[in-house]
Amino acid sequence: MAATALGQIWARKLLPVPWLLCGARRCASSNFKAADLQMQMTQEPQKKPSPSEPLVFGKMFTDHMLMVEWSGAKGWGQPRIQPFQHLMLHPACSALHYSLQLFEGLKAYRGRDQQVRLFRPWLNMDRMLRSAQRLCLPTFDKAELLECIRRLVEVEKDWVPEGPGTSLYVRPVLIGNEPSLGVGCVSKALLFVILCPVGSYFPGDSLTPVSLLADPAFIRAWIGGVGDYKLGGNYGPTVLVQREAQKRGCEQVLWLYGPDQQLTEVGTMNIFIYWTHKDGVLELVTPPLDGIILPGVVRQSLLDLAQSWGEFRVAERKITMQELLQALEEGRVREIFGSGTACQVCPVHQILYEGKNVHIPTMEHGPELILRFQKELRAIQYGTSAHEWMLTV
Repeated sequence: MAATALGQIWARKLLPVPWLLCGARRCASSNFKAADLQMQMTQEPQKKPSPSEPLVFGKMFTDHMLMVEWSGAKGWGQPRIQPFQHLMLHPACSALHYSLQLFEGLKAYRGRDQQVRLFRPWLNMDRMLRSAQRLCLPTFDKAELLECIRRLVEVEKDWVPEGPGTSLYVRPVLIGNEPSLGVGCVSKALLFVILCPVGSYFPGDSLTPVSLLADPAFIRAWIGGVGDYKLGGNYGPTVLVQREAQKRGCEQVLWLYGPDQQLTEVGTMNIFIYWTHKDGVLELVTPPLDGIILPGVVRQSLLDLAQSWGEFRVAERKITMQELLQALEEGRVREIFGSGTACQVCPVHQILYEGKNVHIPTMEHGPELILRFQKELRAIQYGTSAHEWMLTV
């Protein structure tokens, strides 16, 4: 794809979205180019899973990966697609000691026309660049990285499963590879991308609602922190809290923040409430991107879809636990759900708060809005024609 075409696509896809970086375009001492991509094909291809074989998330990987190395002295090296293999890291690698590591997650879908397409990858590239800037890791040209990823998916297109809810998960990673125990900016870094075929989050076409533990003793992110970046360090500390939720009979965690107990996220998902607001207006609301909320791609997509319908108010506003409890008591809540790349849209039916199970009437209401969102997203992702949110591979 020509550089001019890439630039035109980028401008068309990114500029209308308010939370994206539109200012600083800082670059490292060099930028790798998709035109320089080197290819080394595996001599030992794996057997691909059969359509009837269950696909467990993140357990099976494709034959090839993308790799690009960076050094402070030479800048970015040539990108290469190579056989999937283990990494060689120095024992003092800064990613291992100081969590100088970030990642992304996006999906490629096989449409009903058999064409493979990536879902809104421009948003992931922008978020990845923001994360790199936050960790002082080397920056990169977003369009060039996306074209390298597109080429990788093209090489592995036979790995993209066919069937409802299936996809090829794409995991770009950027790590500091400084061979030193000093804390500071790195002189070496490694960018790589791996792929894995994944199945539907929900079995069949059913929607399984989840229950949440809401305990203000646990905090995921805070103002002035890095909760709005996709860094590995944001996820490891949540494992203990997730286990605590399971001990108390819940599937996920509802993360609260501040003395007024603001609702922020659900597990690793953004949260939405569909209700009649206290002013009497039907509304879809989600917490604002104020520094502690991850700017999810599906989150943005649901907001875009709802705004395009123009049937109810769409708001980004702080929501407190007290507001939610009052709305439940007054019968104003219709649906609560999480959104994310893995599940797309996940209904919530119960919250354990202060020792009491609070019932959420999501499933009693259809869930009408959740099913509509799922239908709309699937039509775009698995469609038989091009859509502006999809990048053809």
